[in-house]
Amino acid sequence: MRQIQQIGVVGAGRMGKAIAIAFAYAGLNVKLIDAKTRHADDFSTYQSKVFEDIRQDLMLLEKVDFMQPAQIEQVVQRIEVLAREQSHAFLQTCDLIMEGVPEQLQAKQEIFAWLDQYIAADCIVASTTSTFLVSDIAEMLSHPERVVNAHWLNPAYLIPLVELSRMETTSDDAVECLKAFLKKIGKVPVVCNARAGYIVPRIQALAMNEAARMVEEGVASAEDIDIAIRTGFGLRFSVLGLLEFIDWGGGDILFYASQYLEKELGSRYSAPKIISENMQNNRNGLREKQGFYNYVDMDIDAYKLGVLKAFSNRIEMSNLKPVFDVVNR
Repeated sequence: MRQIQQIGVVGAGRMGKAIAIAFAYAGLNVKLIDAKTRHADDFSTYQSKVFEDIRQDLMLLEKVDFMQPAQIEQVVQRIEVLAREQSHAFLQTCDLIMEGVPEQLQAKQEIFAWLDQYIAADCIVASTTSTFLVSDIAEMLSHPERVVNAHWLNPAYLIPLVELSRMETTSDDAVECLKAFLKKIGKVPVVCNARAGYIVPRIQALAMNEAARMVEEGVASAEDIDIAIRTGFGLRFSVLGLLEFIDWGGGDILFYASQYLEKELGSRYSAPKIISENMQNNRNGLREKQGFYNYVDMDIDAYKLGVLKAFSNRIEMSNLKPVFDVVNR
């Protein structure tokens, strides 16, 4: 598997700058390429503004003790902002292009047509788009097999997750190379197929709309809903993944709860077919040692103890640990 060394980030908007910071923080030199053609004076002003924005972000990270003051200048020195017209020679040497131009079809088509003139056939091209499928992006380039969508969550230099989206014809080598590279710089890459919404945006859109709907229906105040999310839902799912939690409680429990909620609140609460199929095949989770995960060879007691320890740590870190014997004080 080849190594990614020469990295270009095309588009110096919020996401492009944040990704450049993430690479530079990891110790890499990165070229942040202006997606627009500008006169020299305009580019100089633009370049200064980009670095001003980057410094502001880094200073905030210093204020929250994520970075040390001496590290700020190191990160800034590793980022170079190139004018579009000055980037042609560099683009020919690139191993990885991260594209972060606005979410408009014409803007995407124009930038990829331009890039296609200069980048090598094996240069991995990763769009940060949250709107276009990887199959849409791949059509805009020659050698579509090297195109992978890479969806970073804001702020990109803090959130570990990067969702990689591929299609059937995407090169396994391109996916594995990008995945290994992201792991090396401290990110947590996951892979999904070409479907709208990736993983996190698809799930969080449902959750956020439901929270807003509860305010609309007068179920609870916005404040109480958010307290419930922070101190219950969020804490729980920072330790157990959603599918892991289904196995923990039992898929049959979810099935019957979904039936009740569907009756009371509508079809959006209907359980997917896989839940009833798992029930029929005695794959309800930990109880049967089969569910979305296989627990047959697992030390379940040790697993449960690990989960409990993680919960305990999260609660203590969130200053939510109850005080022992508080009523007698």
